[in-house]
Amino acid sequence: MLKINRENLKTSHQLIWFVIDFLMLGLLIINLAFIIFDSIYNFVAIQDLLAENAPVIKEIYHPIHQNFIFYDLIFVSIFLTEFVIRWGYSIKAKVYDRWYFYPFIHWYDIVGCIPVGTFRFLRILRVISIVYRLHQYKVIDVTQTKTFKFFNFYYEAFMEELSDRIVIKVLSGAQDEIRQGSPLFDRIQNEILYPRRDMLSEWMSKRVAEAAQEGYIPNRGALRSYLETRVDNALKQNMELSRLKYLPVVGPTIQETLEEAVGDIVANVIHQILEDLASASNHAFIEDIVNVFLPTPDENHQEEAPNEALINLIIEILDAVKTQVNVKHWRSELT
Repeated sequence: MLKINRENLKTSHQLIWFVIDFLMLGLLIINLAFIIFDSIYNFVAIQDLLAENAPVIKEIYHPIHQNFIFYDLIFVSIFLTEFVIRWGYSIKAKVYDRWYFYPFIHWYDIVGCIPVGTFRFLRILRVISIVYRLHQYKVIDVTQTKTFKFFNFYYEAFMEELSDRIVIKVLSGAQDEIRQGSPLFDRIQNEILYPRRDMLSEWMSKRVAEAAQEGYIPNRGALRSYLETRVDNALKQNMELSRLKYLPVVGPTIQETLEEAVGDIVANVIHQILEDLASASNHAFIEDIVNVFLPTPDENHQEEAPNEALINLIIEILDAVKTQVNVKHWRSELT
């Protein structure tokens, strides 16, 4: 249901024009209904149907139908009078830079006044322009009407489907170009990723440190026990080390001491690596890794083979974007 905001209507400095808009809107609706009815009545079958079932209506309307142009010209004269008044007001108020701009900007008002054939139905454009103007000044709110919501839903659904297909097509084309080694890959690497190499290193450094702190530090004891067990099993399966136990007197002691020492060394090395990753000191290590993926442009041009790791990374990112784009948001509104 279309509601009129009476407060905005009363406080507006264009109250008289809004009143005229409502009057014109009513006349346009009546005139369009008159045109549609006369177009339907123009069929002989309809006239015969009325003659059989509603002869009074046919008797009253038939003279009007024969003089349809005359009655339509009454509406046209009112519309043209209102058009000329608004044109004069726009000249006086200097709404447009030139006095002759008004009829060009409001061309649909003139074309709709042509009382010939399908030009009459262009008066619907004037209805739309009046409704839009009233909505723009917040006198009415068409967005709350069921009709607007109905058409807007299917319009948004159509635009989403269309835009999704276009975006997916473009992204697929970009992936093909990247696989084929087009300049697009070089631009992504040298003009987008390389200038942000420090930012990527900083971000990856923080993420690795957080992951190491959350995953390693709470399980430090269990990890050390696991490493020592695995190293002990590996040493026992080593043939050269197992021969030490055959040495007289000291063989078994040397073997046991060596196993403990190797296990302790391996565990300490792993722990030290994980502790370094969990601290801020991992930045240099992460930066070296990023530099391998993103060498300087001069170094990259000297390479013959393309950076396959970076190519795969970009393609996977585009795949993730395509997956997200392919989500149909409009379908969720149906549930």
